[in-house]
Amino acid sequence: MTLAHPWALLLLVVVAAAAAWALGGWKGRDGALPFPASPALWSSAPSLKGRLARWAPALLKSAVLALVVFGLARPQKVTSELRGLGEGIDIMLAMDTSLSMSATDFAPNRLEAAKETARRFIDGRTDDRIGIVVFGGAPQLASPLTLDYDALQSQLASLTPGMTQTDGTAIGDGIVSALNHLKSSRAKSKIIILMTDGRSNTGIVDPITAAKTAAAMGVKIYTIGTAGRGPALMPYDDPQQGRVMVRIDDDLDEELLTQIAQITGGQYYRATSLKELRQIYDTIDKLEKSKVKLPDVVSRDDLYRGPVLAAALLLLAEAALSSTWLLRWP
Repeated sequence: MTLAHPWALLLLVVVAAAAAWALGGWKGRDGALPFPASPALWSSAPSLKGRLARWAPALLKSAVLALVVFGLARPQKVTSELRGLGEGIDIMLAMDTSLSMSATDFAPNRLEAAKETARRFIDGRTDDRIGIVVFGGAPQLASPLTLDYDALQSQLASLTPGMTQTDGTAIGDGIVSALNHLKSSRAKSKIIILMTDGRSNTGIVDPITAAKTAAAMGVKIYTIGTAGRGPALMPYDDPQQGRVMVRIDDDLDEELLTQIAQITGGQYYRATSLKELRQIYDTIDKLEKSKVKLPDVVSRDDLYRGPVLAAALLLLAEAALSSTWLLRWP
């Protein structure tokens, strides 16, 4: 046990002085009758009850003050946990949420398959900060880098196709947005996992320029093409016919995604099914492991409640006894 505020124990000097005054102050203050009394009263010794009535209240109050002072010193139980080595990676997930991600060549669709594998990937990490950037025709931050995996999973679950409200696929802008949230990182390893089902057809920043910027910042990009081979069906809300299924062609730009990965020292993967997508995330998970020394965890449990509760009980006991059995009359 240790004390968080040991200097508070100096107040015990004041408590001791008050107790000494209360106990010693009775000397010379013995009651005296203002008229001659029986000689038998002069020689009679005070009874036990009389002595208790004189000393007990002062002693109890002194004990109460001493316990309160001990509580103010904030006694604590300190336990430490040696954590040893852990992971030290900052990871940004850059996820395509364009309307084509609702295509059903993955069950139930491309985006839901990507979310499910990303969820499993996050569950497999323990000491890495992870964030999420989404992009369609424009990028949007879904979650900054965080160790709060519960909040991260909640944000991941909320992703929907077309959520950026802009048409197209801005891969370069998505990379730059992810880099903006990694630029202040001090992690030894920084990576972006970029997942898309199409080709870059809009945006401000050229994807190759964005990849070169990432390489200059020491950020590695793993690119994942998430689309089956050949045409796929995608739900579409037609103003006249309602929801209909339309066919979209395989428009994945594998050459661009391969270039982005090579420029930054990452790798390109093509997933044509949920099973392959899981395997790709598992591979990246195994590749990106860097050991760092984690700080030891020290926990402190406050124990002040015990002394304070004891002080309250003693104070109640003193008040009850002084008003009943130890009641003194003038």
